[in-house]
Amino acid sequence: MTDFDRKLNRLYPQLEVTRIDPRKRVGLVVVLTGYGKGKTSSALGMVLRACGHGMKVCMIQFMKGDIFTGEWEAVKKMACDVELIPSGMGFCGIQGNPFTHAQHREAAQRAIVLARQRITSGEYGLIVLDEINNAVHLNLVDQAQVIDLIESKPPLLHLVLTGRDATPETIARADTVSEVKEIAHAYRKGIEPQPGIDF
Repeated sequence: MTDFDRKLNRLYPQLEVTRIDPRKRVGLVVVLTGYGKGKTSSALGMVLRACGHGMKVCMIQFMKGDIFTGEWEAVKKMACDVELIPSGMGFCGIQGNPFTHAQHREAAQRAIVLARQRITSGEYGLIVLDEINNAVHLNLVDQAQVIDLIESKPPLLHLVLTGRDATPETIARADTVSEVKEIAHAYRKGIEPQPGIDF
């Protein structure tokens, strides 16, 4: 029994903790796409789970970087090996974002270099490329670059790609694809984004 298992048993004595281990470990490619809310939130849930399994994690945010979001502080408070890199300059072309397309592309290209370094290092159990699908759709990142990242990942690395408008080429290379569908959104009712839910 591990120290973590003993701690769980102390905290939740009514539970009988059983650990399962797959017969064969495989690094998955996961795509979270669609127009509904929750793609980054889902990826952050995977970061939390990976943390619980003692994995080294990196999340590179391709669009976020100009407006504070709660996960930046949250990962600092976690007793885990999680590196979160907000490398974007905000959402290109919307909400009065002041940066040019060329500036956004330059930032996204720097993020691609970081992603390649982290993916090929062999040091990580999970890497999240947050909003990379949007970056492709907006021509900040080339589809060929995304394919190269997927194909260069080590066999046991889990790679998660988030953002709406995932391309058929990206989807074809994924093991798991989830499309988040919007049924209703508070924003459409005139409610501003809320801390802890939207950012």
